[in-house]
Amino acid sequence: MELGLTDKVALVAGGSSGIGLAIARELAAEGAHVALGARDPDRLAAAERAVKAAARGRIHATRVDITDAAATRRWVDEVAAEFGGLHIVVVSGGTPPTGGASAFEAADYRQAVDTVLMPAVELALAALPHLRRQRWGRVLFVASETAMVPISGLALSGVTRAAIVRFAQSLAADVGPDGITVNVLAPSATRTPLLERVLTRGSTDARVEDELAAVGRKTAVGRVAQPDEIAALATFLAGERAAYLTGTVQLIDGGASVLGASSSHYTVSQEETC
Repeated sequence: MELGLTDKVALVAGGSSGIGLAIARELAAEGAHVALGARDPDRLAAAERAVKAAARGRIHATRVDITDAAATRRWVDEVAAEFGGLHIVVVSGGTPPTGGASAFEAADYRQAVDTVLMPAVELALAALPHLRRQRWGRVLFVASETAMVPISGLALSGVTRAAIVRFAQSLAADVGPDGITVNVLAPSATRTPLLERVLTRGSTDARVEDELAAVGRKTAVGRVAQPDEIAALATFLAGERAAYLTGTVQLIDGGASVLGASSSHYTVSQEETC
């Protein structure tokens, strides 16, 4: 399927690992020029090599912390200047602590807003003038299934992810006439390096596989997601074929939600899976 991504310029925040890296690699394979941004320089360098191996266009990597609003704006402007424009923005990253609603103080909620919600909002707003200039754009927020499914032990995630959804939907209404779509991905447990690190704490490799299998059995398809599966949907939403899809929240949970509330599929924190 031709997605119309050749020579489009994509900026991927949180693109050094996991789902963000998988999305960057898929976009690059479709012919987009991809700018990666992340904090860890070693992981970023490794991600740049991995994306270049799949690329048909140019790849650029920048060490940036998107919780720094000024640094975020500079990064966006520099990418647009270097590539001659900006078309696609993918916001991935930010994982608040786990726990129930009463486990946190008010300051913890403020901190979660500052580290999860506000960086996503600020990055989207910084990119918006560049997207409007092109009269074509895609904004994708990689959130969590907590954006749609209430999970009592993930209160901070639920608060911040739901807020991202409402921002994205309002933004979609604003920018639709400019040829820009805005959508949210809401993945559940995904086999990323972060999830594997969480599961290997004090566990053997065999035990990790057992725990992954236990999580997977709580889904309709019987396994956890692979990052490439999330990336495939993201890449479609970034393309020409998805021009009429905007303001949506794409729940990607392997059908776990259709099994009912009694089938909680968490043996580890979902916030440690993406």
